Amino acid sequence: DPLPPPLPKKQLQRAESLPEPGPSHRCHDDRGPRAGSILYSIPPAQLQPGEGAPPGDRPSWAPRKPLTKSQSLGEPPARSSPQKAPSANLKELTFGTADGELGQLLESPAGLCGVVLGCQEASLARLSAHVQEELVGPEERQQLLEAELAGKRWAELAVLDPQPCCQSGDAWYFRVGFTFEHRQLQFAAKVPKPCCSSLGVPSSLGTHCSLQRLLGRFTDRLPRELVLPGIPGKQSQGSSREEPACPAPQPVLHVLLCAEVPQQTLADFVKGSHALHRSSPGHYERLGCLLLLQLCMGLEHLRGQSVAQGDLCPENLLLVQCPCPPRSQQEPLGLSLPRLLISSFFKAQEKQRPCSSSQEQDWSQALTAPSPPAAAELNVGRLIYQILHVDISLENILGFRSKRLPEIPSLSIYSAGLRRLAWLLLHRDPQQRVSIEQARAILQVLLWGPRQELFARSRKSLELLQSWLQVKRALLLLRFAENSAGAGVSPGLEEWLCCQYFQGVTEHTLFQVTQVLY
Repeated sequence: DPLPPPLPKKQLQRAESLPEPGPSHRCHDDRGPRAGSILYSIPPAQLQPGEGAPPGDRPSWAPRKPLTKSQSLGEPPARSSPQKAPSANLKELTFGTADGELGQLLESPAGLCGVVLGCQEASLARLSAHVQEELVGPEERQQLLEAELAGKRWAELAVLDPQPCCQSGDAWYFRVGFTFEHRQLQFAAKVPKPCCSSLGVPSSLGTHCSLQRLLGRFTDRLPRELVLPGIPGKQSQGSSREEPACPAPQPVLHVLLCAEVPQQTLADFVKGSHALHRSSPGHYERLGCLLLLQLCMGLEHLRGQSVAQGDLCPENLLLVQCPCPPRSQQEPLGLSLPRLLISSFFKAQEKQRPCSSSQEQDWSQALTAPSPPAAAELNVGRLIYQILHVDISLENILGFRSKRLPEIPSLSIYSAGLRRLAWLLLHRDPQQRVSIEQARAILQVLLWGPRQELFARSRKSLELLQSWLQVKRALLLLRFAENSAGAGVSPGLEEWLCCQYFQGVTEHTLFQVTQVLY
């Protein structure tokens, strides 16, 4: 039979923004889905330029379920299909893998591209797990330490400094030592303030890089050498050399033993960084994005565990020096990235302000009620202004009668994106606010792209974003290898956060995020 006439050129141009319907067999021609991913069907109407989620609407970024064969023709096979490179084999693939096994993988329908892309994803996962263990320590060792500390009190601990190393809004932190496995370990003794009733992080939450980890707890009288600032009589007692004839008994307090020793709170960091923000706005605002990203990841983990966060004020967010900062020795003081820890799991009762409208009442309740669902989004929006040194107090927020928020000055490439994110988090209409998960995705795009300039030469499409992801993953692994072989630099916290992003993001999420952000 004669061949059918070619399709009109206009129809081919319309299909440029859609991904190829079948799996990829050639690296230089077909850009199919990467190994281990699912290509979701998206109606063409959602891919037209300028369309998608309206800027103010709350977009739905949940992964779409693949349609069945009766719903979509040419749908690619599922994750377990033999046409994709076996993910289990790729995870075990190394440079020393036998050539016979390599030959079997290369002969599979996934081909060379499927094997290489799958190996890259597996390498990112292994690297991410290794760096996380360097940051928080092996989980098995922590369990052994928890068992060793069970029943221990002040008498078995060495107080390394009578002055608190950090004072948060709800507790004092003292540096203490304990001998374990012939080594003296340092951790923090958290003494809650009298007005606070936080019992710390629930043990069922597991280990997370943005959550304070508890090693133990006990109730005991406070040692006399410890100084509690702000408590009448304690400050003078710490500096006085004369002991009274009949000293008053020390109070019996509940003490929490925490794995991380905080250096300062986020409030302390922001207060002392005005000069840094003026002299190096790009570095400072990038640090702000990385701190906010850690906070959103911790809040996302808490929601997955059905646990409500506490008071998300800067005074209750702790900053801890990383054990392996990547280039802190070469960086100026104040530019190294600390770990941010959520330490508060209670909400102090605040006086609720009378409201004049239903939307203002929603804001007031969300910002002052104990751990409401919307409090995290609104508080993170406030934190953006506070980190950028823009005054936005609670009374200022509740006093707004229009949708205008204080202006964030454009000082770096991150200013406009942070301004946009703050507006989306503080929107008066709850239906148009972005969630914590969406805020995390926006911050990741602000930090590592894709930036708007990517779409200057080519129209935004799933195919373009998929190719960008594949190239960036390869370049990220090459950078890790070059840093390790050259300067012998180990990846640190920022590299781990970057790995987390490129390990899990998809081109579909990037399409939605960039549609809202840009």
